[in-house]
Amino acid sequence: MRSRKKKNNNLNNFFELPEEIVSNRPKLTIVGFEELLIENYKAILEYEDFYVKINTHIGAININGFNLHLKEMTGDDIMILGKIDSLDFESIIDEEEGNL
Repeated sequence: MRSRKKKNNNLNNFFELPEEIVSNRPKLTIVGFEELLIENYKAILEYEDFYVKINTHIGAININGFNLHLKEMTGDDIMILGKIDSLDFESIIDEEEGNL
């Protein structure tokens, strides 16, 4: 297992791939209180104009606010617009690795 990780790290360094792409960890970009870009998401679990729950590889992201709507979606990225009041996270434990 260690040698496979070492090989992957060497390839990642060679190609200069960003860590969030390689690890499937989500990357959140917030602009003001009205725009949120989530990269590396898996699915939309719930969607209301006051609450959005997004599943990622490491847990769920809960977005609370007003007039929330989905502006753009691709297979990996989602843009949420509206008045964002708060974000909270529900982590899951990776049983194989023993990490969050």
